[in-house]
Amino acid sequence: MSNRSTITEFLLLAFADTRELQLLHFALFLGIYLAALLGNGLILSAVACHHRLHTPMYFFLLNLALLDLGCISTTLPKAMANALWDTRAISYQGCAAQVFFFVLLFGAEYYLLTIMAYDRYVAICKPLHYGSLLGSRACAQMAAAAWGSGFLNAVLHTANTFSLPFCQGNAVDQFFCEIPQILKLSCSESWLREIVLLVVTLCLAFTCFVFISFSYVQILRAVLRMPSSQGRHKAFSTCLPHLAVVSLFVSTVLFAYLKPPSISSLSQDLVVTVLYSVVPPAVNPLIYSIRNKDLKDAVKKLFPYMLLKHP
Repeated sequence: MSNRSTITEFLLLAFADTRELQLLHFALFLGIYLAALLGNGLILSAVACHHRLHTPMYFFLLNLALLDLGCISTTLPKAMANALWDTRAISYQGCAAQVFFFVLLFGAEYYLLTIMAYDRYVAICKPLHYGSLLGSRACAQMAAAAWGSGFLNAVLHTANTFSLPFCQGNAVDQFFCEIPQILKLSCSESWLREIVLLVVTLCLAFTCFVFISFSYVQILRAVLRMPSSQGRHKAFSTCLPHLAVVSLFVSTVLFAYLKPPSISSLSQDLVVTVLYSVVPPAVNPLIYSIRNKDLKDAVKKLFPYMLLKHP
C-alpha cells in the first residue's frame, strides 16, 4: 500500500497550548517575518538599483538576501497561519514542498557562504587577480552552482524521504516539516538510505566549513601583514560581517543536530530550530549593513524624504 494513500496530511507541533499564547507567538513571528522581508528587501533594492554596488561581493549578497527571503517564507507563514487559526494540519503535498524548498534554499545558502569566503580571500590575498578570477561570468557561474547544488540536494532528499512508508502516526515534532522528524514516522528499514544521504551531505558541508576556515586563516595572515592600520581596518570591516553570518549559521545548525539527547526536549528542539531557521534570515541584513557605509548610503537613497530629513 502506498504511503500516500495512508497519510494525507501531517500534524505540525504547536507553539503553545493556550489560545492566548498562540496569538502571542503569531504576533512575535509576524514581527520577525516582516523584519526579514524589510531588511532583505532593502538589500535587494539597494544592490539592484545602485550601479556602485554592482560588484562581486554585492552580487553574492543579493543572492544571499534572496535565499534568506525564500528560506523564512518556506517555514514561517504556515506556522503563523496554524497559530492564528488554531490548527496543526499541513497537507502531504504541502509538507513535501516545505522539505524540498527548505533543503534547496538552506543548502544553497551554505554553498553561497562558502563562495563568499572565496570572494573575500581573493579580494584581500590576491587583489591583483580579483578582476580575472571574479569576473561577471565567473560570479554568475558560481552563484548558479550554489543554487544548482541546493536543487540537486533537495530533489534527492525529498524523493528519498517521501518514498518511505509511514506507520508511526502523522504527528511531526517540529513547527515545519523537517527531515529528521519525518524519518521518525517511517516504519521501513529503507530509512537507512536517507541516513546515508544525510551523512554524505554532512561530509560535503564539512568540506565547505574547512574551505571557509582555511580562507579566513589566510585572510587573517594577510591582514596582519598590512603596513597601515587603515588598510587593516578596511579589510576587517568587509570580512567581519560575512564571518559573523557564517558563525551564526554554523553554530545554530551544529547545536540543533549535534546536541546530546540527554538535554533534548520538545520545547528545546523548537527553540533551537527557530534559532537556525528563523533568526538568521532576519538578522543577516542588519549584520551586513551595520558597518557597511556604501550599503547604508544606497539604502538611504531609496528614501529621498528620509535623506532630506536626516542629512
